[in-house]
Amino acid sequence: MTKPSPHRRLITSALVSLALPGVAWAQTSKTLAAAAPGAAKRPPGVRPLRIYAITFRGMTEVEKGFEEHFASRKIPVQITYRDLNRDPSRMAGFLDEIRATKPDLVYTWGTSVTLGVVGPYDTPTPEKYIHDIPVVFTLVAAPALAKIVADNGQPRPNLTGVVHIAPVAAQIQAMASYRSFKTLGVLYTPTEQNSVVIVNELRKLGKEKGFDVVERTFKLDAERKPTAEGAAELVRELKEEKAQWMYLPPDSFLGTQARDTIIPAAMSLGLPTFASTEQLMQAGALSGLVSRYQSVGEFTAFKAEQILVGKQQPSSIPIEPLKRFSYQVRISAAERLKLMPPLPMFNYAEIITDAPIPQ
Repeated sequence: MTKPSPHRRLITSALVSLALPGVAWAQTSKTLAAAAPGAAKRPPGVRPLRIYAITFRGMTEVEKGFEEHFASRKIPVQITYRDLNRDPSRMAGFLDEIRATKPDLVYTWGTSVTLGVVGPYDTPTPEKYIHDIPVVFTLVAAPALAKIVADNGQPRPNLTGVVHIAPVAAQIQAMASYRSFKTLGVLYTPTEQNSVVIVNELRKLGKEKGFDVVERTFKLDAERKPTAEGAAELVRELKEEKAQWMYLPPDSFLGTQARDTIIPAAMSLGLPTFASTEQLMQAGALSGLVSRYQSVGEFTAFKAEQILVGKQQPSSIPIEPLKRFSYQVRISAAERLKLMPPLPMFNYAEIITDAPIPQ
């Protein structure tokens, strides 16, 4: 259960800059909105809008928000879900199915899925990817750094989407406002593009702002899939290299290990953790600057509605994050670490008193 402090406020990324110092292949399909209570009947012969959705690690709160937007707007949609289940080899079959069924829109969850569907913006083989059907992505941390879009802002004709994390510089400022640091530790999956681009950004910021970044990566098995083997020891190594914070990047495999392995290991070492996503915050991190997954899903659906109902071109719809982020602090972790937040932080932080784990 989450209880806001009496003075809780949500922080916009601009405010942070000013105020803070220095599953298997899922053969599933849902028809929504037409069957929702109070929904208007669609005229005979008018089919629901068809959305082909590819997830990376099964259903999340993002999809819940995505669906609820259409239901609340009484827009009939049929969503066909397919799950990559962290296995890139499945993508070819999904692309074949998209080409065969020609949905009205494709929804992609995360950097790896999005790159698998649309490819890098400068790919020499565009014919391998989907370029003639609108695509809306969600849960992408850094689309320009991942080369989903060009860093000069040049749009792609069939693509728009939602960025789900606060600017990395704002997250660094948020950490420093809680506890200043000279060394930042990070553990990530080397095969997850979301994580790789964020760690690259951390290195760049470290050089600019004068802090060191110490890194460890999860081990990979013979099939280059991440394994939790030795994960707690990797956290210990970060602490031994004088890390004063452990940053938890938007990493799906890390998310599966955070609650039971990574965060407990950090807590036992007195190493505070900072979450980049709601999932990691809810797994038990001390603090984080996060977007709510359900809100991300709703915002993604709004962009899809602009295309499907408003008939806007995807390239005319901005790729952007939510306008607001929540600065969250887990008091039980702060007490255990003997690291209570500075008093002014209670004026804007959302105080977490429990940690329910999202699906």
